[in-house]
Amino acid sequence: MSGCSSSDDSSGGKKATATAAAPSLEKATKVFQDAVAEEAQGSCPEDAGTCWDEMTGIIKPVRTLRAAMHAEKGVSVEFWSPAYAIIDRMEKGYAVGEDQGGGITNTSSNRVAVFGGAHDLSDWLDTHPVE
Repeated sequence: MSGCSSSDDSSGGKKATATAAAPSLEKATKVFQDAVAEEAQGSCPEDAGTCWDEMTGIIKPVRTLRAAMHAEKGVSVEFWSPAYAIIDRMEKGYAVGEDQGGGITNTSSNRVAVFGGAHDLSDWLDTHPVE
């Protein structure tokens, strides 16, 4: 099959599909917290479908942050466990695939999981610094 690559690297070199290095935890934390602060400045209308871009603007840096947390050597998974639980909650809300609207105080809205989780995670990061 022309154009297909093989996982067998007979050249003895590194695999062709190397993963990109995760950003530093410090940088990923700053980018994430900046996104949370920016989101807090605006306000989404209560109408469904009006905040999907804002939700995506929070999820992208949280995914980068998760990769940086995972790559951080010398910090146990147990330490990160509460942060991973918050990120999982955010991902579950985002996985709905659309903004369900309703405002941040509406518990049936996925905004609570994404935006509320972002603020919870930002607070957790502030109280659990990695030195």
